[in-house]
Amino acid sequence: MTEDFPRATGLESSPRRGFALALLFGAGVVVLVLFVAYQLLVRFNSRHAQSQVPLSMGEAEQAYAWQIEFSGLQMSRAENFLGQEITYLFCVVANRGVRTVRQMEVAIEFRDAFQQVVLRDTRRVIGPRGAPLEPGERRELQLSWEHIPADWNRQYPSIRITGLLLE
Repeated sequence: MTEDFPRATGLESSPRRGFALALLFGAGVVVLVLFVAYQLLVRFNSRHAQSQVPLSMGEAEQAYAWQIEFSGLQMSRAENFLGQEITYLFCVVANRGVRTVRQMEVAIEFRDAFQQVVLRDTRRVIGPRGAPLEPGERRELQLSWEHIPADWNRQYPSIRITGLLLE
């Protein structure tokens, strides 16, 4: 009694070969994902670093800052979908001067009962990608904070211009 065994032709896939191909494919996908994540991180950080360069506040900018007015301050608090309380500040900024404001940076200061600053936050309220503030133009602003110190006196914060880019 002789049994005929099929001859190996080299075309059949063994379980080891299938596993090796799957492992190789998986490693390739992981490398691709890491490469894309790295590229996105590098681009995001370079854009973020560029936007964080403080704006100039020389003599010309200091003199023009008096032409910019913040009015109609209002505040509210709301809870987001994660249960965190968000504090909002609404106001209107007006350019009373004759020059166009390309970019503007402000410092918002929250104080305690003794008028000491408990939170100072610098924000770019008119940025390089936004529309400039033309002479005579008024624009509504909305700023928000996830956390304000408990010793805040519940009064409106002060808004001070810390940087301008004028045309």
